[in-house]
Amino acid sequence: MAATSTASLLHIILAVLLPPLGVALAKGIGREFWICVVLTILGGVPGMVYALIVILAK
Repeated sequence: MAATSTASLLHIILAVLLPPLGVALAKGIGREFWICVVLTILGGVPGMVYALIVILAK
């Protein structure tokens, strides 16, 4: 269980610092990743919020 919580913590930290990377590691490169890339380009905060929603909704 410790490995799962460590991985989740890493995904959350990456979602704040580099939102698309956090989503890519959590979900892979797919629709969620590309939506996050577009939102991050439009503004850092929307990309970060979307990444957190995607990662925490697992």
